[in-house]
Amino acid sequence: MISVEEAKNIILNATQNFGVEEIPFIKSVGRILKEDIVADRDFPPFNRVSMDGIAIDFNVFQNGQRAFKIQAIQPAGSPQITLQNKENCLEVMTGAVLPNNTNVVIRYEDVVIKNGVASIQVNEVKELQNIHQKGKDRKSGDVLINKNKVISAAEIGVLATVGKSNIKVAKLPKVIIISTGDELVKVTANPLPHQIRRSNVFTLVSLLERLNISSETDHITDDKPILKQKIASYLKQFDVLLFSGAVSKGKFDFLPEVFTELGVEKLFHKVTQRPGKPFWFGQTENCKIFAFPGNPNSTFVNCLAYFYPWYYKSVGVEVQEETAILKEDVTFKPNLTYFLQVQLSDKFGHLLATPIQGNGSGDLASLVNADAFIQLPKTEKSLFRQGDNFPIIRYR
Repeated sequence: MISVEEAKNIILNATQNFGVEEIPFIKSVGRILKEDIVADRDFPPFNRVSMDGIAIDFNVFQNGQRAFKIQAIQPAGSPQITLQNKENCLEVMTGAVLPNNTNVVIRYEDVVIKNGVASIQVNEVKELQNIHQKGKDRKSGDVLINKNKVISAAEIGVLATVGKSNIKVAKLPKVIIISTGDELVKVTANPLPHQIRRSNVFTLVSLLERLNISSETDHITDDKPILKQKIASYLKQFDVLLFSGAVSKGKFDFLPEVFTELGVEKLFHKVTQRPGKPFWFGQTENCKIFAFPGNPNSTFVNCLAYFYPWYYKSVGVEVQEETAILKEDVTFKPNLTYFLQVQLSDKFGHLLATPIQGNGSGDLASLVNADAFIQLPKTEKSLFRQGDNFPIIRYR
């Protein structure tokens, strides 16, 4: 067996470039940007009025004038007009171009308008107040969004503003998720006493959808020739194969020997961790194979702990490690890395992790009561104390 750290290093050194494609910007939320987005003009592109009110010349106000005849109105979206007489004012709307010969906007709340004259009700104004100055946010040519960013609604607005109707993003891997085992039946079936419904494959589908990755699924019975035939085909069709089950020491756990017979390079099999010790990972020239143990919690945590980082590195996304403080003591005797289910809470700005009691790696219902896994390191000690800080892997 190898350590969790060794397994992660092997996986992160086996990343894959899926290429780049161009898609409509409005369809890009959740995708990975593969080009720098540059400002095509200043932000904002003109001195922009930021309050409804009147625009005046600051020096006239400083000289004591408080009543200004309204010359005209500058609406948003209309060409810039000019204040012809500096002792007058112009009504201006939020978003409008600041009129020529004006340099202060006074909001309507501080003005009384009667018979076409605006009387200012405050005794102090500042030059350029309520004006969003041209280029204050960004200058033409500035990089607004760096490549390798995960696109969200915030980026969509920027893309629209600079006229990027189509953008370059990382292509998504072509993935199939495969479950094995004669004990598994369809979700819609009424299981016999010795059967259970398929669940792991749908958990994995959902975990990949969080990454915007669509996947196909299949279920293969515990029949070695059928396994070998189907897997041989899938190795040629897909970038990634994700398996759940058939990698341990059972008499029907055929996957490791099938992989060997098909010429798949084994990079490791078995990791010093709980849950998920029998995890198998390998590759061909064009395909990566993640074969997770069949217990639900093992499949779940292994996908988060290994597939997620592998995908992020493959597409160039940097992910910051997050930690949390144990809220109570934990005793764990085996000399293994322990992915412990926890509930997360915040107290005075500190992230706290409260352990959740479960009944082993087969207790998938316990996942509902937790928010994350906390990673307790492989060590000779068996007591992890309240107040200690450890890495976490969120799934909420």
